[in-house]
Amino acid sequence: MAEKGLLKLGILGAAVAALCCFTPVLALLLGAVGLSALIGWLDYVLLPALVLFLGLAAFALWKSRSA
Repeated sequence: MAEKGLLKLGILGAAVAALCCFTPVLALLLGAVGLSALIGWLDYVLLPALVLFLGLAAFALWKSRSA
């Protein structure tokens, strides 16, 4: 994947993960469809996803600057 594609994916993924971590958007959506039992597990998935996508964006920036 090209550096621009990695950067876009990293930034978009981090934004989505941050939106779900810092606002109750995902909690409201899960509650609306009857899956509110999954809310207790969100921290185990969303925080590592946020770190992964931020790392991906940082890697893409580093790769683009060294090229």
